Amino acid sequence: MTDELRDAYDVVVAGGGAAGLNGALMLARSRRSVVVIDAGAPRNAPASGIHGLLGRENMPPSELLDRGRAEVRGYGAHVVTGEITGAARDGDGFLVTLADGRQVRCRRLLVTTGLVDELPDVPGLRERWGRDVLHCPYCHGWEVRDRAIGVLASGPMSVHQALLFRQLTDDLVFFGAPEGDDAEKLAALGIRVVTAAVTAVETHEDRISGVRLDDGTVIAREALVVATRMVARGGFLGDLGLHPVDHPSGAGQHYPAGPTGGTDVPGVWLAGNVTDLSAQVGAAAAAGALAGAHINADLVMTETGQAVEAYRRRVPAATA
Repeated sequence: MTDELRDAYDVVVAGGGAAGLNGALMLARSRRSVVVIDAGAPRNAPASGIHGLLGRENMPPSELLDRGRAEVRGYGAHVVTGEITGAARDGDGFLVTLADGRQVRCRRLLVTTGLVDELPDVPGLRERWGRDVLHCPYCHGWEVRDRAIGVLASGPMSVHQALLFRQLTDDLVFFGAPEGDDAEKLAALGIRVVTAAVTAVETHEDRISGVRLDDGTVIAREALVVATRMVARGGFLGDLGLHPVDHPSGAGQHYPAGPTGGTDVPGVWLAGNVTDLSAQVGAAAAAGALAGAHINADLVMTETGQAVEAYRRRVPAATA
């Protein structure tokens, strides 16, 4: 990345993942001045490959981002390393402040800062996150098919996860205490339920080997599924009056946005996991592209209105 940062741009894109880069691509191809400011902490960094994205199956996440940055730069956009810590209204636009004190002005702001996965406090879990501690059957399920998988009850989506991963293996254990309809669903699908508390994740030769229970028993597993609490990253949006709210699914907190990414704050758009907690890479990229197109259209309409006003002022003088 280059740390070159001009004083002002048409659009500042906060976050350089799939959503941010695809939004920047759309804007730069529309001949907008754009800078992507990225803190360099992608959610999918631990993953070995991207899945479910046509034409990019198994590509390492870092390679996708490298290609995206090169494409964005190829159309004249800037990509800058930095963390945005503040944003304030500045006339019709915004003044954005970085952690190192740098500031940049922009007419529009596209926020694609993603989310943070909060894992249960179980020893050994975090170390294997994104490898054989998983959350999404569409992102990782094929890679663990037919293996011994455990699902750790850790949120309102845990039973749903178990139903989805049951499609991928016959050897599935649910660690928790489901009730009512949930217990019936698991039983009907032949999913073993273990109600004892999980105290640790066991590993052997840099891979999961089992789940330790509070009575000392270890149940052999090769992968473990957890429902993380997903929390959108966007603290600086509070400066503009935007605040996170609980997601309807109960999966965490997000920043609400309209179908094209627009928010209640004129000039601010959101795309990707900051607003859609369940968006995979392809969906996040598509949302970024859609938001970028609408930002450009919004700027076009603003500029057209200004041109019409200027034209009306000239016409009477020219015909007098």
